[in-house]
Amino acid sequence: MASEDDEEKTGSTAGGSPDAGKAEQAVDPKIAAALAAAEAAGPQNGETVRIDSWIWAVRLVKTRSMGATACKGGHVRVNGHNVKPSHALRIGDEVRLRQENRERIVIVKRLIRKRVGAPVAVQCYVDNSPPPPPREAVAPAGIRDRGTGRPTKRDRRELERLRGLMGGGAGRPRGQ
Repeated sequence: MASEDDEEKTGSTAGGSPDAGKAEQAVDPKIAAALAAAEAAGPQNGETVRIDSWIWAVRLVKTRSMGATACKGGHVRVNGHNVKPSHALRIGDEVRLRQENRERIVIVKRLIRKRVGAPVAVQCYVDNSPPPPPREAVAPAGIRDRGTGRPTKRDRRELERLRGLMGGGAGRPRGQ
């Protein structure tokens, strides 16, 4: 019986099967170390994380102030309710963030306070967002060709009408 145990120990450490070692190392050691550091820097039992800090830490927004501005502007919803930047986030909450004609829907898996790398950040939430629209479908409105010169008054009014600025003269008939 002792010899079988010795064989199992030596077989797994000596590389008896090439796939045995790969299965144990499915997670990159660097990611595992960064994840452990994020866990250590995260809130202790009973402590909470602010929503603006969390969406910044998991890289949904570029800066924490942008996260706070999004919350103040009503672009962040937690479990269906608009929230202030100081809202306490919990594991299992659904966060909806509207940005740049797209809505990100994520479910919180892990609370962190410090900004981490992208591979670690992805492990802190479940992304249920719809796929972004194709780039061809979103055509920029009112882009002029290079070298065409200064726009005329008529060109400027058409650009404003396309962009939806200042009414653009949509209320009056043309030619009058």
